[in-house]
Amino acid sequence: MVGRRRGMGVVGVAATAKVVSNRTQAQAEQKAAQQEAQQEAQQEAVVAPPATAPASAGEDMIAQLEKLAGLKAAGVLSEEEFTAAKAKLISGS
Repeated sequence: MVGRRRGMGVVGVAATAKVVSNRTQAQAEQKAAQQEAQQEAQQEAVVAPPATAPASAGEDMIAQLEKLAGLKAAGVLSEEEFTAAKAKLISGS
């Protein structure tokens, strides 16, 4: 009777390490891409309303607040980012 090996051996361990390494790298790249998308969305979302008649400015602010709320609902903005962008928009800075 031939003796059985226990465990994966060197090749099995090396292959498992490579898979884990690739997965970790892919997750890091995905997280970096998500952070970059969030930053771009924030820069696009927080645009000061143009200087127009008060009625238009109010409607424009509502549209921008709705856009910010949509970004928050989509998970692009965190609660803190949403609150900061909303405060900046309302204050007119």
